[in-house]
Amino acid sequence: MRHGMKHRKLGRTSSHREALFRNQLQSLVDKEKIVTTLPKAKELRPIAEKVITRGKKGTLHDRRWVQRWVISRDLVKKLFDVIAPRFTERPGGYLRIVKLGPRQGDGAEMAVLELVEREEAAAPEPAEEKKARGGSPKPPKTPKPKPKKEQPKAEAKPKREPKEARKVSTKKEGRAQVSTPKKSV
Repeated sequence: MRHGMKHRKLGRTSSHREALFRNQLQSLVDKEKIVTTLPKAKELRPIAEKVITRGKKGTLHDRRWVQRWVISRDLVKKLFDVIAPRFTERPGGYLRIVKLGPRQGDGAEMAVLELVEREEAAAPEPAEEKKARGGSPKPPKTPKPKPKKEQPKAEAKPKREPKEARKVSTKKEGRAQVSTPKKSV
């Protein structure tokens, strides 16, 4: 029975697993979006949600608690000053998991773990990207002129000599053989 077994072990020791989640959490705070396997994303999401909730409170104790998971002071500052204020009105659910499908090499199910309210997602799209997706039609391509072919040569040499021109040796009686040069060893 699985009583009291909350989390996945992911084939790692507890210290390795904790280090993995620290590194992924730091990448998530830095880039606001990471691509990882689906089980890792599902295990990282509760940790990241707790860290962001602590960031919303902003007390000294919360900063020290977050420092345990996000080692870099610059990233802790970004979490408390930039990321957490975006979620002041939201009671939870700061992250989303988007499934990507199986990975090419080993077939592991991949997913994107990203913040729901990201700066890049909120920024307006450039005009070039709108055109590429069908905002306005692209101009038709102009065909390239084909290079002119050269005139064929007057007399092309045959690839093989005709049978009459081949040398015939009579080493064996009764049969003619085509002579071939001997290879030196």
